[in-house]
Amino acid sequence: MSPQLAATVAGTPVSVAEVDAAEGRLRNRPGAAALPATGTSEGRQLRRWLTQLIVTQRVIDVEAAARGLTARGAPTEDDLLPDATARLEMGSIAAAVLAEPRARALFADVTAEIRVSDDDVADYHVRNPLRFAAARRGRQGWHTPSLTGPPLDEVRSAIADHLRGAARRRAFRVWLDARRATLVQLAAGYEHPGDPRQPDNTHRH
Repeated sequence: MSPQLAATVAGTPVSVAEVDAAEGRLRNRPGAAALPATGTSEGRQLRRWLTQLIVTQRVIDVEAAARGLTARGAPTEDDLLPDATARLEMGSIAAAVLAEPRARALFADVTAEIRVSDDDVADYHVRNPLRFAAARRGRQGWHTPSLTGPPLDEVRSAIADHLRGAARRRAFRVWLDARRATLVQLAAGYEHPGDPRQPDNTHRH
Protein backbone atom coordinates (compact mmCIF):
# COMPACT_ATOMS: atom_id res chain seq x y z
CA MET A 1 0.00 0.00 0.00
CA SER A 2 1.26 3.51 -0.84
CA PRO A 3 2.90 5.41 2.04
CA GLN A 4 0.34 8.18 1.39
CA LEU A 5 -2.52 5.80 2.22
CA ALA A 6 -3.77 4.88 5.67
CA ALA A 7 -6.30 2.37 4.39
CA THR A 8 -8.64 1.37 1.59
CA VAL A 9 -12.37 0.71 1.92
CA ALA A 10 -13.91 -1.39 -0.84
CA GLY A 11 -10.88 -0.42 -2.92
CA THR A 12 -11.32 3.32 -2.34
CA PRO A 13 -8.29 4.99 -0.74
CA VAL A 14 -8.25 6.71 2.65
CA SER A 15 -5.30 9.07 2.59
CA VAL A 16 -2.94 9.84 5.44
CA ALA A 17 -3.94 13.46 4.84
CA GLU A 18 -7.51 12.59 5.89
CA VAL A 19 -6.23 11.18 9.17
CA ASP A 20 -4.04 14.27 9.60
CA ALA A 21 -7.06 16.50 9.05
CA ALA A 22 -9.18 14.53 11.53
CA GLU A 23 -6.43 14.76 14.12
CA GLY A 24 -6.05 18.49 13.47
CA ARG A 25 -9.77 19.08 14.04
CA LEU A 26 -9.61 17.10 17.26
CA ARG A 27 -6.57 18.99 18.52
CA ASN A 28 -8.25 22.34 17.80
CA ARG A 29 -11.28 21.55 19.94
CA PRO A 30 -11.75 22.54 23.59
CA GLY A 31 -10.11 20.04 25.92
CA ALA A 32 -7.41 19.15 23.41
CA ALA A 33 -4.75 19.59 26.10
CA ALA A 34 -5.85 16.22 27.51
CA LEU A 35 -4.98 14.43 24.26
CA PRO A 36 -1.75 12.44 24.05
CA ALA A 37 1.25 14.20 22.56
CA THR A 38 1.94 13.76 18.86
CA GLY A 39 4.58 11.14 18.08
CA THR A 40 4.16 9.20 21.32
CA SER A 41 2.81 5.66 21.52
CA GLU A 42 -0.49 7.03 22.81
CA GLY A 43 -0.51 9.64 20.06
CA ARG A 44 -0.11 6.94 17.42
CA GLN A 45 -2.93 4.99 19.04
CA LEU A 46 -5.11 8.08 18.76
CA ARG A 47 -4.37 8.19 15.02
CA ARG A 48 -5.29 4.51 14.73
CA TRP A 49 -8.58 5.23 16.50
CA LEU A 50 -9.27 8.11 14.11
CA THR A 51 -8.48 5.84 11.17
CA GLN A 52 -11.02 3.33 12.49
CA LEU A 53 -13.58 6.10 12.73
CA ILE A 54 -12.95 7.17 9.14
CA VAL A 55 -13.02 3.66 7.65
CA THR A 56 -16.11 2.71 9.64
CA GLN A 57 -17.94 5.75 8.32
CA ARG A 58 -16.87 4.73 4.80
CA VAL A 59 -18.21 1.20 5.38
CA ILE A 60 -21.49 2.73 6.56
CA ASP A 61 -21.65 4.88 3.42
CA VAL A 62 -20.93 1.91 1.13
CA GLU A 63 -23.50 -0.33 2.79
CA ALA A 64 -26.19 2.36 3.04
CA ALA A 65 -25.76 3.19 -0.64
CA ALA A 66 -25.97 -0.50 -1.59
CA ARG A 67 -29.28 -0.74 0.29
CA GLY A 68 -30.63 2.54 -1.08
CA LEU A 69 -30.87 4.06 2.38
CA THR A 70 -31.00 7.75 3.24
CA ALA A 71 -31.21 9.64 6.52
CA ARG A 72 -34.96 10.07 6.09
CA GLY A 73 -36.95 8.36 8.81
CA ALA A 74 -33.87 7.26 10.74
CA PRO A 75 -34.37 6.56 14.45
CA THR A 76 -32.89 9.05 16.88
CA GLU A 77 -29.58 8.51 18.58
CA ASP A 78 -31.39 8.18 21.92
CA ASP A 79 -33.58 5.44 20.44
CA LEU A 80 -30.53 3.30 19.68
CA LEU A 81 -28.16 4.39 22.46
CA PRO A 82 -30.39 5.35 25.39
CA ASP A 83 -27.71 5.32 28.09
CA ALA A 84 -24.03 4.87 28.87
CA THR A 85 -24.39 1.09 29.10
CA ALA A 86 -25.76 0.94 25.57
CA ARG A 87 -22.80 3.00 24.31
CA LEU A 88 -20.38 0.65 26.01
CA GLU A 89 -22.14 -2.31 24.39
CA MET A 90 -21.64 -0.73 20.96
CA GLY A 91 -18.03 0.29 21.47
CA SER A 92 -16.65 3.77 20.94
CA ILE A 93 -16.28 3.63 17.15
CA ALA A 94 -19.74 2.25 16.35
CA ALA A 95 -21.33 4.58 18.90
CA ALA A 96 -19.55 7.56 17.34
CA VAL A 97 -20.72 6.81 13.79
CA LEU A 98 -24.30 6.38 15.01
CA ALA A 99 -24.34 10.13 15.57
CA GLU A 100 -25.03 10.26 11.81
CA PRO A 101 -28.67 9.69 10.73
CA ARG A 102 -27.69 7.55 7.73
CA ALA A 103 -25.78 5.19 10.01
CA ARG A 104 -28.83 4.90 12.23
CA ALA A 105 -30.97 4.14 9.18
CA LEU A 106 -28.53 1.35 8.33
CA PHE A 107 -28.68 0.07 11.93
CA ALA A 108 -32.48 -0.08 11.68
CA ASP A 109 -32.30 -1.93 8.36
CA VAL A 110 -29.68 -4.45 9.47
CA THR A 111 -31.48 -5.25 12.72
CA ALA A 112 -35.11 -5.01 11.56
CA GLU A 113 -35.76 -8.73 12.00
CA ILE A 114 -34.34 -9.04 15.52
CA ARG A 115 -36.96 -10.33 17.95
CA VAL A 116 -37.06 -11.56 21.54
CA SER A 117 -39.29 -14.39 22.63
CA ASP A 118 -41.89 -14.41 25.38
CA ASP A 119 -39.72 -16.94 27.19
CA ASP A 120 -36.76 -14.55 27.07
CA VAL A 121 -38.91 -11.81 28.59
CA ALA A 122 -40.26 -14.08 31.32
CA ASP A 123 -36.80 -15.44 32.16
CA TYR A 124 -35.40 -11.91 32.42
CA HIS A 125 -38.21 -10.91 34.78
CA VAL A 126 -37.49 -13.89 37.03
CA ARG A 127 -33.78 -13.01 37.17
CA ASN A 128 -34.35 -9.25 37.56
CA PRO A 129 -37.68 -8.82 39.35
CA LEU A 130 -36.98 -5.23 40.45
CA ARG A 131 -35.35 -3.98 37.23
CA PHE A 132 -38.45 -2.09 36.06
CA ALA A 133 -40.14 -1.58 39.42
CA ALA A 134 -41.39 1.97 40.01
CA ALA A 135 -39.59 3.84 42.79
CA ARG A 136 -41.48 4.44 46.02
CA ARG A 137 -42.13 7.98 47.27
CA GLY A 138 -40.99 8.48 50.86
CA ARG A 139 -42.41 10.76 53.53
CA GLN A 140 -40.01 13.63 52.77
CA GLY A 141 -40.55 13.34 49.05
CA TRP A 142 -37.50 11.15 48.45
CA HIS A 143 -37.79 8.32 45.96
CA THR A 144 -36.49 4.97 47.18
CA PRO A 145 -36.16 1.66 45.34
CA SER A 146 -39.17 -0.61 45.42
CA LEU A 147 -38.91 -3.73 47.54
CA THR A 148 -41.55 -5.57 45.57
CA GLY A 149 -41.30 -6.55 41.95
CA PRO A 150 -44.23 -5.71 39.66
CA PRO A 151 -46.11 -8.54 37.95
CA LEU A 152 -44.77 -9.55 34.57
CA ASP A 153 -47.76 -8.19 32.67
CA GLU A 154 -47.05 -4.68 33.96
CA VAL A 155 -43.48 -4.62 32.71
CA ARG A 156 -43.59 -7.06 29.78
CA SER A 157 -43.36 -4.31 27.15
CA ALA A 158 -40.51 -2.50 28.93
CA ILE A 159 -38.52 -5.73 29.28
CA ALA A 160 -39.12 -6.67 25.64
CA ASP A 161 -37.92 -3.24 24.48
CA HIS A 162 -34.86 -3.50 26.71
CA LEU A 163 -33.91 -6.98 25.49
CA ARG A 164 -34.58 -6.20 21.85
CA GLY A 165 -32.47 -3.04 22.07
CA ALA A 166 -29.54 -5.00 23.49
CA ALA A 167 -29.97 -7.76 20.90
CA ARG A 168 -30.06 -5.23 18.05
CA ARG A 169 -26.90 -3.51 19.28
CA ARG A 170 -25.13 -6.86 19.51
CA ALA A 171 -26.29 -7.91 16.04
CA PHE A 172 -25.24 -4.61 14.48
CA ARG A 173 -21.83 -4.70 16.13
CA VAL A 174 -21.20 -8.25 14.87
CA TRP A 175 -22.43 -7.33 11.38
CA LEU A 176 -20.29 -4.18 11.28
CA ASP A 177 -17.18 -6.08 12.40
CA ALA A 178 -17.74 -8.59 9.61
CA ARG A 179 -18.22 -5.91 6.95
CA ARG A 180 -15.09 -4.07 8.07
CA ALA A 181 -13.11 -7.31 7.93
CA THR A 182 -14.29 -7.78 4.34
CA LEU A 183 -14.05 -4.24 3.01
CA VAL A 184 -11.19 -2.57 4.89
CA GLN A 185 -7.45 -2.93 4.39
CA LEU A 186 -5.24 -1.00 6.81
CA ALA A 187 -1.71 0.20 6.11
CA ALA A 188 1.18 -0.45 8.47
CA GLY A 189 1.05 2.08 11.28
CA TYR A 190 -2.72 2.43 10.96
CA GLU A 191 -3.76 -0.95 12.34
CA HIS A 192 -6.67 -1.29 14.73
CA PRO A 193 -5.62 0.14 18.14
CA GLY A 194 -6.38 -3.21 19.77
CA ASP A 195 -4.45 -5.31 17.25
CA PRO A 196 -1.92 -7.24 19.37
CA ARG A 197 0.49 -7.37 16.44
CA GLN A 198 1.09 -3.63 16.28
CA PRO A 199 3.93 -2.28 18.45
CA ASP A 200 1.94 0.33 20.41
CA ASN A 201 -0.56 -2.17 21.74
CA THR A 202 1.36 -3.01 24.88
CA HIS A 203 -0.04 -3.33 28.37
CA ARG A 204 1.77 -1.14 30.86
CA HIS A 205 1.42 -0.53 34.60
